[in-house]
Amino acid sequence: MKITWYGQSAFRVEAGGAKILIDPFLSQNPSWGKGWEGPAEGITHLLLTHGHNDHVGDSVEILKKTGAQLVANFEICMYLVGKGASGDKINPGNLGGTVDCGGFTTTFVQALHSSSFGGEGGSNVYLGNPGGLVLHFPDDRTLYHMGDTDIFSDMALINELHEPKIGLVPVGDRYTMGGAVAALACQRFFKFETVIPCHYATFPMLDQTAEKFVDGMEGSGVDVIVPKVGESRDI
Repeated sequence: MKITWYGQSAFRVEAGGAKILIDPFLSQNPSWGKGWEGPAEGITHLLLTHGHNDHVGDSVEILKKTGAQLVANFEICMYLVGKGASGDKINPGNLGGTVDCGGFTTTFVQALHSSSFGGEGGSNVYLGNPGGLVLHFPDDRTLYHMGDTDIFSDMALINELHEPKIGLVPVGDRYTMGGAVAALACQRFFKFETVIPCHYATFPMLDQTAEKFVDGMEGSGVDVIVPKVGESRDI
């Protein structure tokens, strides 16, 4: 599996024949700022954890250009179709559900957060429940993108049901759990082999490094990868 981090919660995941872009906040992302065309090249699927602007990002433009399948909750799918995405290329679900994406499956799981898209004049459009995404691949390890969330005890059930081995974990504090709490979540509730911190350093109000998370994971035996923005890792 090849994983590339583009800052905030944006990742590209390549496994088997699937080329997946998750939460593509790219052209307006100050950590990346190089546009969406490179990260979106050749993608087969676009996945969204929730509807905030810094996660939906360039989704409509990417979907129009690539013809990728959109995997998200029902409200987000319908909202983006209304903005010009193809209604024939959506694969909606909701918490507890699993959808077949062709070559892998995606399960929608709980996240403690909120979900809306901010428009002009300060208006916000409600976009359903926020979630995390568990990706099961037939010939590779299971990956869990937590989305934006705090720690919650039912993470233990997510581990029991899905046994994810790779975790993409928000650590930036203020809008998600901070690094120390994220490390506690990873060690108390999961048996990860590899974790990658995210959702930090993008904006001044977030923690500017993943150091608290790295320090909290010390001695856990888990491989903690802290890539540079735009860096790919084979896992």
